[in-house]
Amino acid sequence: MGTWESRHWTSHVGSGVPRRERAFGGYRAYLPHSLADTALTVSPHLSQRIAQAEAAVRRLDRRGATGLASLSRFLLRSEAIASSRIEGLAPNAKNVALAELGQTEAVAGLNETAVLVANNMTAVRDASERIATASTITVDHLVTLQRSLLSDSPRLHGLRSAQNWVGGSQHHPLDADFVPPAPEHVEILMNDLVEYINGGAHSPIVQAALVHAQFETIHPFADGNGRVGRAVIHTVLTRRGLTTDSILPVSLVLATFRDHYIDGLTAYRAEGPPDSPEVTAGREDWIGIFTEAVFQAAARAHDLADDIDALREEWTRLLADHRTQEGRKRALRSDSAVTVILDELPGTPVLTPTTVTRIHSVSPQAASAGLEALRAAGVLDTASIGKGRRAYVSTDLLNLISVAERRLASTRFDTRLSPPNRPVPARPTDPGSR
Repeated sequence: MGTWESRHWTSHVGSGVPRRERAFGGYRAYLPHSLADTALTVSPHLSQRIAQAEAAVRRLDRRGATGLASLSRFLLRSEAIASSRIEGLAPNAKNVALAELGQTEAVAGLNETAVLVANNMTAVRDASERIATASTITVDHLVTLQRSLLSDSPRLHGLRSAQNWVGGSQHHPLDADFVPPAPEHVEILMNDLVEYINGGAHSPIVQAALVHAQFETIHPFADGNGRVGRAVIHTVLTRRGLTTDSILPVSLVLATFRDHYIDGLTAYRAEGPPDSPEVTAGREDWIGIFTEAVFQAAARAHDLADDIDALREEWTRLLADHRTQEGRKRALRSDSAVTVILDELPGTPVLTPTTVTRIHSVSPQAASAGLEALRAAGVLDTASIGKGRRAYVSTDLLNLISVAERRLASTRFDTRLSPPNRPVPARPTDPGSR
């Protein structure tokens, strides 16, 4: 059953901090109920909304917008910004894309913050993919994910052995906003959590909602709980087949409506037996908030897919006009370098001849010629990445990414109606951006 345990805090802080930070006394830590054996019923209204949200996500998967899944990693780069080492505004999409390029070849003058974000994105993506495809998820999988996020802080790796808390003082939990369960409960609760993840008793959306809320309630790590907790949302949805490429920006929608998110988690942490009216109502409140976030995330992803389709049409027109001006009447072959680059451009907005050769298996000469043809047509721009070296950049696509992230940070999903309520990249200079 969910219960608040009375605990006592003894301060071990030295005299170098204010007296109020050396406080001691009683506090309450929340001990959640087991998930693996949870019997759940929801109201007919919520059940219908869950079905609508699931249908919206499945429609998104069926439309098969090439490149949308790859673009999602840029939309989700806000997860990397959550690191306490990274402060200020999010680096723009171009800098992050160049930093990603720098993971495989030399790129001069990289922005330090963008490098941190790109490395974080890659680590999370790789670890999340391993978890999503594992036949059985274990606690070690989640520990590995946390370790990948905090690679330079080994002392923080693994399940916590001390009490932690959210909000309030850095030195004691007496005035915290929320105190998770005591450390002696963490291993048992985490084993229960992965047992539930490996099952399928509830629908994918309900399962993802409960897994996220339970994880954040356990708060099993000394650091990295927020980012791991958001990553498991996508892991659950992918494992259950609702999304095939983890493209839903659910966590960004939850971040935009942070007050609702916190209210939902607070409701989830009700006290009483699992089948009590208070606990049942709290779970329903949280699942409802999470379901709305999924629905809105699917709608925003549909909008982004429409924008990508419009860009593709523009690229095709630019290339056709350029070829006409050059007097070329023969259609491009489907296996030409120009065609394969253009087809996959949404997922690879920054390229060099080396990367094109590697990912598309074309000759270096064909790669260079294809990129030059797209530059001459106005599809790609260039950026210096070192002496005598340049990358080819889809500025339109990178602007689209920044616009999409800015919209997701608006409570109206339109920054003309409501400004972003968290750090986002600067508005692109394109007058049509918002």
